[in-house]
Amino acid sequence: MERIRVIAVFLLGCVACSPAQSDPAAFYTGKQIQMVVGYGPGGGYDVYTRLLARHMAAHFPGGATIVVQNMPGAGSLRAANYIAQVAPRDGTVIAAIDRVLPFAAIISAGASFQFDPQTLNWIGSLSSYEDDAFILWARKDGPAKSVAELQSPEGKQLHVGIIADGSTDGAVVVLLRERLRLNIKMIPGYPDSNAAALAVERKEIDARMVGLSSMASSHPAYLEPDSPVFAALAFGRATRHPRYPNTPTALELAPDEQTRKMIELMQIPYRLSRPYVSPPDVPAERVAFLRTAFMATVSSEAFLEEAKRLRLEISPLDGQAVASLVESLVNAPAETLTEIRSMIKQAGVR
Repeated sequence: MERIRVIAVFLLGCVACSPAQSDPAAFYTGKQIQMVVGYGPGGGYDVYTRLLARHMAAHFPGGATIVVQNMPGAGSLRAANYIAQVAPRDGTVIAAIDRVLPFAAIISAGASFQFDPQTLNWIGSLSSYEDDAFILWARKDGPAKSVAELQSPEGKQLHVGIIADGSTDGAVVVLLRERLRLNIKMIPGYPDSNAAALAVERKEIDARMVGLSSMASSHPAYLEPDSPVFAALAFGRATRHPRYPNTPTALELAPDEQTRKMIELMQIPYRLSRPYVSPPDVPAERVAFLRTAFMATVSSEAFLEEAKRLRLEISPLDGQAVASLVESLVNAPAETLTEIRSMIKQAGVR
């Protein structure tokens, strides 16, 4: 009888405490939230994330704080693997990872990708690329002055710096070279965007690919008329960017329907351009809380005002919209995925 009484008391205690445990507001009270950036300080992902961290803390109850930690490595693959394999699964860790990583994991399926895009919890994205573009920026004093020159058999070769495997630029540059027939030589191994930018400034390379919004925040002088670089080609858009009406898009240069399908599929990650993710198995109510806090932050007046001062493009997507885009990558036509996989493998890029 005494044993039954003890069990009953224990069960009543569990019932009493379960609402508090399932209440995310109560859970996050006084907590420290770790926000991991998959790249080094000063780059686009870092600038966006520090802006988000400064404002998102206000949407957590009870004085919760957010600490930003840079975890560069392999184009943010190190951070993605950390989120999937190591980070606490309690909703206290969020990471900013490269937009192309979900697609890279699907295409590669290699041992270095230690995460399943479908099991990660997508919190949201700061940009749908509505007013952005992934641009091939080339030196004005370099060997090529236009895409037409790059496509010419007599044209000189453009040396393009590439960040480590897992990053956005590698697969795109392979596509430009292999399917659009641009005369490009890839120079791989740069640890982050800042290192590639410095290499362009030192004339070690002729060009690099980086988003317009990242360029605006990190090198705003490069967008002025006396810039040492010009926008040679735009990726991630269906139409030309209004700011660069003379810069062609990859889509309009597609020589055939299959190449067009490949470009359209590879451009899906740009619609979730600045994604934030938490580990698998985080309690659903905490994922919902993080998604709500994210959207409340990115629609707040203070956040948008600072983003404008920093020249950052903000066109957010909620977590469910990001998850749906990831699902569309997973369910992409097998023949198109196979062709992209073959193209990248033949080019020697994982």
